Amino acid sequence: MGVYINKGNREFRDIVTHEYVDKTSLIPFISSTLNSERRYSCVSRCRRFGKSMAAKMLCAYYDKSCQSRELFAGLNVERDSTFETYLNKYYVICVDMTDFTTKYRGDKDMVRKIQDRLITDVLTVFPEVSRYEDDDLMDILYRISDSTGERFIMIIDEWDAILRETGTDEHVTTAFVDLLRRLFKGSGSNIVFAGAYLTGILPIKKYNTESALNNFNEYSMIDPANLASCYGFTEAEVQTLAKRHNVAMADLKRWYDGYNIGTERSIYNPYSVMNALQRGTCHSYWTTTGAYDSVVTYIQMNYNGLKDDIIRMLAGEHVYVDTTEFLNDMRIVRSKNDVLTILIHLGYLSYDERAQACYIPNKEVGDEMNKAIKATSWSVLAETIQQSKALLDATIAGNAQAVARAVDQAHDEHTSILSYNDENSLACVLAIAYIWARNEYVIHREYATGKGYADLVMIPRHNVAKPALVIELKYNHSANTAIDQIKRKAYPAKIAEYTGDILLVGINYDKEAKQHTCKIERLSK
Repeated sequence: MGVYINKGNREFRDIVTHEYVDKTSLIPFISSTLNSERRYSCVSRCRRFGKSMAAKMLCAYYDKSCQSRELFAGLNVERDSTFETYLNKYYVICVDMTDFTTKYRGDKDMVRKIQDRLITDVLTVFPEVSRYEDDDLMDILYRISDSTGERFIMIIDEWDAILRETGTDEHVTTAFVDLLRRLFKGSGSNIVFAGAYLTGILPIKKYNTESALNNFNEYSMIDPANLASCYGFTEAEVQTLAKRHNVAMADLKRWYDGYNIGTERSIYNPYSVMNALQRGTCHSYWTTTGAYDSVVTYIQMNYNGLKDDIIRMLAGEHVYVDTTEFLNDMRIVRSKNDVLTILIHLGYLSYDERAQACYIPNKEVGDEMNKAIKATSWSVLAETIQQSKALLDATIAGNAQAVARAVDQAHDEHTSILSYNDENSLACVLAIAYIWARNEYVIHREYATGKGYADLVMIPRHNVAKPALVIELKYNHSANTAIDQIKRKAYPAKIAEYTGDILLVGINYDKEAKQHTCKIERLSK
């Protein structure tokens, strides 16, 4: 068993013999690309979304130095018509680039040393092949393919680690990109490789508008094509896990759902779901992902209203983003769109391709974003979050004057974000003002009720002993008018399935006085 070639299936065996969620549908797709013009694939996704598991799975399936049929018994790939065709049929070179960034950090000869280690390992399998003084890895592989007729599959896990971690050293990064071009874009590449699979956080780096390896088919958090279901756990998969572990599906959904990836509208963070099931509690498991410091750095770059967009997203809004400008290099950040795109690739935002908009997907990410904000110079926003808690407390206490004052303050601080001239704008400001309430409430905007729509309906989450809130907003009318409208349109009747207390909250903005008024009533039962 080699270090990089002929690694066998031991690592995947360790995975599949425990609680494994079947993601082998990736295998037939990759097999369909082998020995064709589509043989080179780069599948990027954020940390903790199964990149390394996929690499180990592919290695176990294709590696001809082992027998893996038993490992795939009963899994989706076994039912595919090509299962036997490609099972354990290739020499596989499998490399995790983080091994080298750790070992050779700061070494300008990193790329040469990577090649030397790979060459040494390959020649243990093919000792009859000659090595000349100026040979690089591609020379050796070409000589093997030419003399034996064998083609290789190369799997590179964390392909972009060198670019991310040594990005300021142009000598190292240029040498690494040149190595990839030499391997996969040279005149002998299609002779040597039946296929290549790269996985990392970022798609392949662009130079101006062209990819450094434009012969690769790219799949990402932004554009996964038909691989969307391979990116994380689907709703059905999490439901199965929740039932098996007797865990409330609603809790898992609140904490870890929300990723809209391609055609999949409900993708869960697999790492966090499994940790929650194993540890028996839902909370953030992202503090160990290594991306936190980067997020703090990026969100402090207040390019052209970035701070305003972060506020909107914390309040549950979606914001427009142009993802086409980003050069797939975390060290080249030129605009707000670049920052938002990076956060999508890191998994801190989800992307709705149809709306070209991004948003915070779930509580886990929202909590981490709040922590990141506290670590920045955004003291005003951090204070806004604290003020939001006080606003909720005042609302529940029935302190209408305190609520009106708090909404006045939110209006003064956030009207730069909005055109504040109608009830919809007031609703946006209220959503921002009640940011903190999302910890304890499910908040609905434009909630269909009785004979119309309530501007905001806030339903307490499971095990939260607080009243529901039905909030009606008026512009240049009165708070009494807002309360009357709630009663007239029978809003509370629509939430009759909620059996706890309900507060009716009417808020009006007087354009002349530039002030809000509020009235709060407890619904009589």
